[in-house]
Amino acid sequence: MTDLMKVTLTKDAPAAHWGKADVTFSNDLATIHLQGDDELRQIQQAARKLRSQGLSTIALEGELWNVDSQWAFSLGFTTAKSEPEIRWTGDDSAQIELQNRLESAGFARHLINETPENLAPVKLAILAAHWLSEIGGDKVTYRIIEGQELLEQKWVGIHAVGRGSERPPAMLELDYNPLGEDAPVSVALVGKGITFDSGGYSIKASEGMLGMKCDMGGASTVTAALGLAMKQGLNKRVKLFLCCAENLISGHAYKLGDILTYKNGVTVEVVNTDAEGRLVLADGLQAASATGAELIIDAATLTGAAVMAVGTNYNAIFSPSSDVLAMAQAKAAEVGERVWPLPLDPWHREMCPSAYADTANSRPMKGGGAGGASNAAGFLWHFVSPDVKWLHMDLASAFADSPNALWAAGGTTHGMLTIAGLLQD
Repeated sequence: MTDLMKVTLTKDAPAAHWGKADVTFSNDLATIHLQGDDELRQIQQAARKLRSQGLSTIALEGELWNVDSQWAFSLGFTTAKSEPEIRWTGDDSAQIELQNRLESAGFARHLINETPENLAPVKLAILAAHWLSEIGGDKVTYRIIEGQELLEQKWVGIHAVGRGSERPPAMLELDYNPLGEDAPVSVALVGKGITFDSGGYSIKASEGMLGMKCDMGGASTVTAALGLAMKQGLNKRVKLFLCCAENLISGHAYKLGDILTYKNGVTVEVVNTDAEGRLVLADGLQAASATGAELIIDAATLTGAAVMAVGTNYNAIFSPSSDVLAMAQAKAAEVGERVWPLPLDPWHREMCPSAYADTANSRPMKGGGAGGASNAAGFLWHFVSPDVKWLHMDLASAFADSPNALWAAGGTTHGMLTIAGLLQD
């Protein structure tokens, strides 16, 4: 047997002596037997099995492979410790597309899986800006607003959440403009970049805090999506806003009962310091609205309620517009990702009432109470211009706390292809 394992697909059942096995072997050839309707899921699961057997280098062979099936294989074959070594099959355009996906997802996974000590808020902003600048060259400009300057510019949410840390919070404002100086902004992207979330004074239990290096999954996902779209030849002006902070406890940390007055005049009572993501996104959504973009997409590992609602194989999506939801669902299906819409009605804006401010950032009960994911989306709606199309993506599937049949432990980048596709459309 050679060092390079070849993997092929077949729709034939395995020989009888293999029983119901979905992967069989013959010398240096592994065969994945496709059965049933969800072939991409079967391929990803088979890739996980091959990886768990110690294989590290794979060549995909045979006529049944296409871009989507090869990508599904790569998702199952990837681990947090190393990028997969995969020899793609197909024509040059297919192989270039797959390599672009792998590089973009690899960048996002590296950020998500990085230790909190090594990824401070400003560093997250710098790494994202530098990576996109390497791809876009002089079409990319950016600035990073950090620390006290955030407060001076009235980005009160990012500043409040991040002020408890010795490492300053930051907002990345990045402009990708391939069309010229006065081109209109087509899409604005907003990402939650909480590099570590202790919960603040509403402190998490240890088991809930352990994976909170993933709480910047939204920032890494929208950055990777923009980078991938740029690699694919994106010819639209897009602005990116990353809302970066560490949510820690100290004498400087924000507290329960504090009231924040946002740039648009909305006042917010803090009733849960662990509902911090929506506080930083509120700044990013206002900045995005100010660009005049036709479409705003925000992505965040925002609520446990979304995980409870759709599980860890879907991302939850919200929008006041049924057309936007349908567009997102169609694009996700096209690229082999899974999204599911949850309710967002005008009355969700009022589901976090406060006796002291226009709204609270949650409800003072465990998990924010019933409908927590929709209530969080309703809170965000306060900070989106009424005349803009808006998609909120709650990334229930961005991170695997432990290995499972589909994913190795760590960042999944599930959602990157959907957002990149929406940028292209």
